[in-house]
Amino acid sequence: MSPFAAFVSMLAEIDDPRRAEGKVYRLPHVMLFAILAIVSGANSYRTIHSFIDVHLTRLRKTFDLKWRKAPAYTTIRGIIRQLDAASVEAAFRRHAAALNASIACQRFVAIDGKTLRHSFDNFVDRRAAHILTAFVVDTYLVLAHLECDDKSNEIPAVQTLLGALGLSDAVVTVDAMHCQKKPSSKRRQMAFT
Repeated sequence: MSPFAAFVSMLAEIDDPRRAEGKVYRLPHVMLFAILAIVSGANSYRTIHSFIDVHLTRLRKTFDLKWRKAPAYTTIRGIIRQLDAASVEAAFRRHAAALNASIACQRFVAIDGKTLRHSFDNFVDRRAAHILTAFVVDTYLVLAHLECDDKSNEIPAVQTLLGALGLSDAVVTVDAMHCQKKPSSKRRQMAFT
């Protein structure tokens, strides 16, 4: 049994938009190898291809693959760019929730927002993406990501993220900007339920 069997089955839950014909490279394995490459320092589709190419013999043996060669960087790019971000996020949230539930300890969750470097596009007048992350401090586990709307700030996005996570018995830390004098009615309702 592969040491990544549970993770590969989680990646198999992501919707694959490709046609059924000609799927030489299965989505779970392409995603897993891309993640391993990125963790190893890859920062482009070409370097993900290089990682897979260098380690192909070991990957074939470990995952019982019949690949004759590593997928081209254009194939990797085509597969990853077609994916629905919501489907990928939902699969990762289910996996993080399962990991988090298996650990019995006091949870401290830090929520912080960061602007992603190089995510702006001046040609289509797109501002840089701003992402909120919920992070379990005790176990170094990312529970979820949420992209903030272009015309909003972090405050409503944090409230949405907290509602979606359904945390109980957890200490949550956020930035000082969330210390508003007039709390929203949604926060008051959450506090009294």
